[in-house]
Amino acid sequence: MDNNTIAGYHHLTAIVGDPQQNVDFYTRVLGQRLVKQTVNFDDPGTYHLYYGDEVGHPGTIVTFFPWPGAPRGSRGAGQVVDISFAIPASALDYWTARLTQHGVTFSGPTARFNEQIISFLDPHGLSLELVAHRQQDARSGWKQGPIPESYAIRGFYSVTLAENNQEHTAAMLTEVLGFRFLHQEGNRFRYEVGAGGPGAIVDVLSVPEQPRGRIAVGTVHHVAWRAEDDAHQLSWRQRLLDQGSNVTPVLDRQYFHSIYFHEPGGVLFEIATDPPGFVIDEAVEELGTHLKLPPWLEPRRTQIAEVLLPIHVPEENAGGIGHE
Repeated sequence: MDNNTIAGYHHLTAIVGDPQQNVDFYTRVLGQRLVKQTVNFDDPGTYHLYYGDEVGHPGTIVTFFPWPGAPRGSRGAGQVVDISFAIPASALDYWTARLTQHGVTFSGPTARFNEQIISFLDPHGLSLELVAHRQQDARSGWKQGPIPESYAIRGFYSVTLAENNQEHTAAMLTEVLGFRFLHQEGNRFRYEVGAGGPGAIVDVLSVPEQPRGRIAVGTVHHVAWRAEDDAHQLSWRQRLLDQGSNVTPVLDRQYFHSIYFHEPGGVLFEIATDPPGFVIDEAVEELGTHLKLPPWLEPRRTQIAEVLLPIHVPEENAGGIGHE
């Protein structure tokens, strides 16, 4: 990977309500693995829960800050308004049946850019999509999860940004971050980065009259793009500074290093390193089963644990079970 290339998504982080509802929906309904149970390092009284494939490979990781009792946010301009996961083209019937079985109201399948889309909300109002696509996707689902591997979610397909000034966001995507314009369908503009395909696509909705969204429960906090390593990340930091972005210093997130900046429309972007990953403090078979804290918070474990709501992690999270 050269220093001017982003491979695609690293992770995405959203705000939700009750943490147990979050665990139950993403593990038991969507069949994701809880790969890390930790806290928001900037607000240690809040969980930070990570879901993905077996080990949380970059591009499969969706993470949450649960804020129990907090108000709902509002969707609008300057936000990620849809999170789209990739599923195999043959999985549509399976997923419509599965969502129905679990009492999840959905719409679709509907057509978009020659793809088939199923749309629904998670328990806290977060807008999700399953995209059945025919492009080559080398990623596999969680092979030992509750969903047969041939139907399982592969990771992100794309996200959708809502923007009052689509052109300004497009300029950053194409002129700074290395994205390429692909297609337009109505007010939706599609871009890809790196090798393209699932996990490297972003859609931008042009909504010039839409009020700005409000970040709270049921909204996306930020989107993270991949850096190969620390040197690659530092190269991106300098490039962003040179073109006038206000970029944070490198922050240690234990499982990756991060820099943050806002795109022109207001969405918070992050560039996160692939290493070191989630197995640095837990064996693969135990991922997500215990509260893990970074060394600088470990002395406060008792106080932190006292303010967190207890959560029950499904036993199958630590190993394979029969498919549903």
